[in-house]
Amino acid sequence: MRKINIGVIGCGNISGIYFENLINTFDNTNVVACADLLPEVAQKAAEKWGIKTMTVDEILVSDEIEIILNLTIPKSHFDVCKKALLAGKHVYVEKPLSLELADGKELVEIAKSKGLMIGSAPDTFMGGGIQTCKKIIEDGLIGDPIAVTANMMCHGHETWHPNPEFYYEKGGGPMFDMGPYYLTALIMLMGGVIEVTSMTNVSFKTRTITSEPKNGKIIDVTVPTHVNGLLRFENGAIGNIVTSFDIWKSSHPCIEIYGTKGSLLVPDPNTFDGPVSVDINDGEGYKEVPITLGYTENSRGYGVSDMAQCIIDGRTNNKASGMLANHVLEIMSAMDVSNNEKCTYTMTTEV
Repeated sequence: MRKINIGVIGCGNISGIYFENLINTFDNTNVVACADLLPEVAQKAAEKWGIKTMTVDEILVSDEIEIILNLTIPKSHFDVCKKALLAGKHVYVEKPLSLELADGKELVEIAKSKGLMIGSAPDTFMGGGIQTCKKIIEDGLIGDPIAVTANMMCHGHETWHPNPEFYYEKGGGPMFDMGPYYLTALIMLMGGVIEVTSMTNVSFKTRTITSEPKNGKIIDVTVPTHVNGLLRFENGAIGNIVTSFDIWKSSHPCIEIYGTKGSLLVPDPNTFDGPVSVDINDGEGYKEVPITLGYTENSRGYGVSDMAQCIIDGRTNNKASGMLANHVLEIMSAMDVSNNEKCTYTMTTEV
């Protein structure tokens, strides 16, 4: 089988699982080079995975590379993606697509004008867990979806991440960090969103890092760390989503969908597997459903592999698409607009 050559820009905390899967799991991808702003970080990754190191500029102009995998920090996503597209490369970027909606739209437009693909994490919705839920809904087991709740609640990342500062800067916070997993899953299961209303808060103005190597450092919080949003979907259903770095403990389900005939418990959208449970209003409560579809292991990079297959097949309809990621970006951006302007935001993008 033909393999598509990939160049990785950004060799930080998330890169390991991408290297592992794109080199050893998927049979249509081949990582040939990596780059990082810190040369020693790129060198360490190159030695571990048996690939070359290049500068960012060298990767962008390399004739052997067809896909750029952009794993830089969020504030660099737009610049690196734009440079890659203008250099004639297909691009797959870690979430979010960009920090600003206008920039996300520009990336989608550049890719379309050049006949290139742009894709973005998350690709977890392609795994067995969410795909099983999708089939349950399509088969009518819970009837027509009329409402959904989604909850991502924790107390932040400063207790475990080695460099947690960016989680509390623009492009961070629970909505931009974890929201893409939840919103992408909701869109896949419920359809596009047409209206957004939100309230947000910063419950703790500073955070103290307790992880190494920055244990004891105090950082300022400059983004909302508790976001409560209402979503109206194209099909008329209403959703509630809470993302928070301010909660010590919660027992709420990650995602629960309510239909006209029953309810569906959706697994953590930050994973590829289950469990998946359905209650069809027969008096027996929730029953776990076997997962028989798609990948169930940690398959990050599946979206890159899907993009590679599109190149091989001569298609441009990659599943973790720029249009999908830009719709998610607008929903997240709308949360701030709605809170700040005390209004209901009308969406401008579609999927």
